[in-house]
Amino acid sequence: MGDMKLYFCGSICGGRADLPVYQRIVKKLQTYGTVLTEHVSSSDITEKGEDVIAIGEKAIHDRDVEWLQESDVIVAEVTQPSLGVGYEIGRAVTMKKRILCLFRPSSGRRLSAMIRGAADGQMFVVRDYVEEDLENILEEYFRKLKKP
Repeated sequence: MGDMKLYFCGSICGGRADLPVYQRIVKKLQTYGTVLTEHVSSSDITEKGEDVIAIGEKAIHDRDVEWLQESDVIVAEVTQPSLGVGYEIGRAVTMKKRILCLFRPSSGRRLSAMIRGAADGQMFVVRDYVEEDLENILEEYFRKLKKP
């Protein structure tokens, strides 16, 4: 199970306020496999995003879509609204990927009905959480995955 490929989605241009949470998620995910999008949790990336000038927007998009295709599981932190994250989730649904969306109600925000309404409890799971429970929720999710 340690050879799983995982795709983590978190807000970049939408705001970096949840960076410490992203770092915790990625750290935990790394115990289950390779996190292809590890850079999302990097404190070097600001709201301006990756070095778009050096890489180019199309290259970033194409690389990320390729990573989505390679991934076994997509984990998205969806508390901070982000067009990029919403787009990644939509693409992942079309690819019939396993998706876990994590949302903190304590943020005072409401999660988009397009995300909460997509949940089927099987391939697409939405979990509300408080920060203290983050690791436990991930453990529970991946434990269930391992069961045939």
